[in-house]
Amino acid sequence: MHCRACRDERGEIVLDLGEQPPWDRMPWAGTPLPDPASPLRMWLCRACGLAQLETDACAVEELPGVEPRAVAEQSDRAVGRLAREGLVRPGGTVAEFGSPHGESWLSRLTGRGMRDVDPAARGAAGRADLVVDFYGLLHEPDQESALRRRVELLAPGGTLALQLLPLGTVLRDGQWYDLRHGHYAYWSLPALDTALRRHGLGVHRAWWYPLSGGTLLVTAREGAEPDADTRRLLAEEDELGVTDPGGLARLQAAADGAHDLRTWLEAERAAGRTVAGYGAASRAVPLVCRAGMRADLLAAVGDASPAKQGRRMPGTDVPIVSPAELVSLRPDRVVLFLPDLASEVRAALPEVEADGGRWVTLDPCPRLLTPEHSMSTG
Repeated sequence: MHCRACRDERGEIVLDLGEQPPWDRMPWAGTPLPDPASPLRMWLCRACGLAQLETDACAVEELPGVEPRAVAEQSDRAVGRLAREGLVRPGGTVAEFGSPHGESWLSRLTGRGMRDVDPAARGAAGRADLVVDFYGLLHEPDQESALRRRVELLAPGGTLALQLLPLGTVLRDGQWYDLRHGHYAYWSLPALDTALRRHGLGVHRAWWYPLSGGTLLVTAREGAEPDADTRRLLAEEDELGVTDPGGLARLQAAADGAHDLRTWLEAERAAGRTVAGYGAASRAVPLVCRAGMRADLLAAVGDASPAKQGRRMPGTDVPIVSPAELVSLRPDRVVLFLPDLASEVRAALPEVEADGGRWVTLDPCPRLLTPEHSMSTG
C-alpha cells in the first residue's frame, strides 16, 4: 500500500468492514445472490495523516439519485458564503469538479455573473479565479494527481474551494458506514492543510455546517494561513485524533456495534411490527450489509429515484421501492438512512404517521421520532 497522497508506505488498517459489495451495484430485484464483494478497509497514512480506502474495487456507473432538499439548501448557503467573501463576482471565472452527491453549483455561480471554464482547457484559457470541488475529491483514486489538477487550474491569486464531510465528523459521530467502495479519501482538516501546502496552497478559511452531522466548506490560497476560527476547527479535529490510529480505532468499535441494529430489527419482528427503510443511498449499503439485514427483517427501502426502484440493496434481498409503494406497506417503523431527509420525507409522506407508523433515526442506536419532532436541516 502506498498513500494516495504522499506515496509513503507507512500506515495501518484502522477500520475493517470485511467483504462488502460495491454500493453502486444495485442489482435488479430477483437477481440471484450472492453479489460480488471485495475487502472494504480504511488505511491511515502515518506520514501525512490521510485516511483512505485501502483497495480499489471495480466501479460501475452510479445510478442517478434525487437531490435532497437539505443538500440543495446547503449548496445555496455555500455559494452565498463564497459570494460574501468576494470570491463570486461578475466577470470572474470558475471551474468545477463535481460529484454524484448533488447538483452542480455552476448555475448558481454563472447566475451571479461568473464565467464557466472547462477544466480540460489548456494554458491560460483554462485558468480560473475560483476552482470549486463539490465532494469531487473523494472519488479520485490518485489524490496527489487530483490535488495537482485543481491547483494548476487556479489563475494567479485564485482560490480553491472544497466542500467535504471531514474525518472529524465521521469519527466524532461514529459514522463508520461512510467508508465505502469508490470513495477513496477521508480528509481531515489537518491532513488537507498538510497536503495543500505541498502544492503551495494553505487552508485559509473553513466554515462548519450541520449537513450530514458536520460538513465543511474550505477555501485555500497560495501561501495562506488559517484565520482564528479555522485554527479552532483544526485544533478540534486534532483533539479527536483524526491522524492517530488509536483515535480512529473508535470507528471499528462503532462498526462492531452494528449487530445492535439487527437485534432491534429482530425484536420488532418478534413484536409483530413491520420495519422498512428510506434512502437507498451509498452510506446505507455497508450499514445494511454489516448488520446482516434481510427482507424478513427489513421489508423494503423506499427511494424517490426512479432509477433505483425495482432493484435491491447490494448484498441483500431487500427490495428498493417507490415512496408510494413504501406507504402501501403500512410499515410500523421506517428507518431513515439519511437523517437530513427527515423533515422533507415526513412532509412528503404524511401517510406513514397517519397510519400509526413511526420514523426512526440511527444515532447510533435506533431512536423513534415523536410526531412533533422536527429534524433540523441546517
